[in-house]
Amino acid sequence: MSDLKKINWKSIFSFKSIAFTIIGVAFAVVGLQGFMVPNNFLDGGITGISILVKGFANVHISILLIVFNLPFLIIGYSKIGQTFSLKALIAVLLLAAGMYFIEIPIFTTDKVLIAVFGGFFIGMGIGFVIRGGGVIDGLEVIGYYTKKKSGFTSGEIILALNTIIILGAAFKFGIETAMYSILVYFTAMKTSDYVVDGFEEYTALTIISKEHEQIKSLIVNNFGKAISVYKGERGYLPENFHLKYECDIIMTIVTRLEIHRIKEAVNEIDAEAFFYIQSIKEVKGGLIKRKAEQH
Repeated sequence: MSDLKKINWKSIFSFKSIAFTIIGVAFAVVGLQGFMVPNNFLDGGITGISILVKGFANVHISILLIVFNLPFLIIGYSKIGQTFSLKALIAVLLLAAGMYFIEIPIFTTDKVLIAVFGGFFIGMGIGFVIRGGGVIDGLEVIGYYTKKKSGFTSGEIILALNTIIILGAAFKFGIETAMYSILVYFTAMKTSDYVVDGFEEYTALTIISKEHEQIKSLIVNNFGKAISVYKGERGYLPENFHLKYECDIIMTIVTRLEIHRIKEAVNEIDAEAFFYIQSIKEVKGGLIKRKAEQH
């Protein structure tokens, strides 16, 4: 059995994993009970399917959450990893228990507020559970698994499945509710991205300039950022293709809040400096990690 498939009990029952999972489930219960379920608003995924089926059949949503998630968790157990699937199972069981035993009054009947805040609380719940190492929606598992079997990305697969769910909402609850459910879905998606990636999402900033030595000194000594340097060439302009110059291509990792200040400082050194910016999902190790540990 590979290390990926082995059960890491220490990881499952770590304080961080349990705390993030409980916080995430609490947010999700507030979103579902206080906003979405009483008003038949859907989020997509297994949660959306459960709310949709609840509209057709008189079955408690906690039962539906377990029944619909279980097949996907079984797939995840054998295809992705046992530790991940057990964390996801714990999260799903906690969510079902919360929906069954906890009663939260409806906060509002205003459709815009339901869509925005319902999506916000669901997104917070999804994000915190992911930070804990699991999921509260088995559709993420099928998206990951199907990606390996087809030419589509997991995001495209999940979007297609959610489109079918939204069409079902339009048939059962009406076009207006379905359109508001799309707003719920995108609010939840963006909120969960912020929780998982952090509000100060890291960005790769690459600079190409003839004044590369000064810019390297500026970024390291003035801004306290680590850099990576690639040996390259600049030039090759359409009107002067034959002209080329050796230069150092400078790459550094910054937060979105730092990009503007660095660009302004670089422009004072070289107004013709070339920038390009790339969003990145995760940064590990190096100077950034050590700085985070010091705080």
